[in-house]
Amino acid sequence: MWIVFALLSALFAAATSILAKIGIAEVNSNLATAIRTVVVLVMAWCIVFVTGRQHEVVNITQKSWIFLVLSGVATGLSWLFYYKALQLGEASKVVPIDKFSVVISMVLAFVILGETMNVKSIIGGLLITIGTFVLIL
Repeated sequence: MWIVFALLSALFAAATSILAKIGIAEVNSNLATAIRTVVVLVMAWCIVFVTGRQHEVVNITQKSWIFLVLSGVATGLSWLFYYKALQLGEASKVVPIDKFSVVISMVLAFVILGETMNVKSIIGGLLITIGTFVLIL
């Protein structure tokens, strides 16, 4: 089932890039990011309330809070830089560079999380790296 969710994530991430490129044509990229963030915030809390999970907030540990906040900061910075790059550059060049985060995540998962790397992962990461540089050159 996780593959279905991952594919849906990729589909909506692709839509995000194109919709954002059109939407920021005449809007400051930071303002556009703020608007997008409010929409995501409202959607996420609606889903929490619809699924009845709001009461679980009190069960979140201090460690989880710290890492969730840090993740939020990283997401915010990523979105701000992404929107600025998208506003200044071509989507067909910005998006592949942004998606290079896949390779960076693979390396960080190996180094920080201790996840295993196999030959397929290494080859896939190398192909993504090569593909990214081919598309942006």
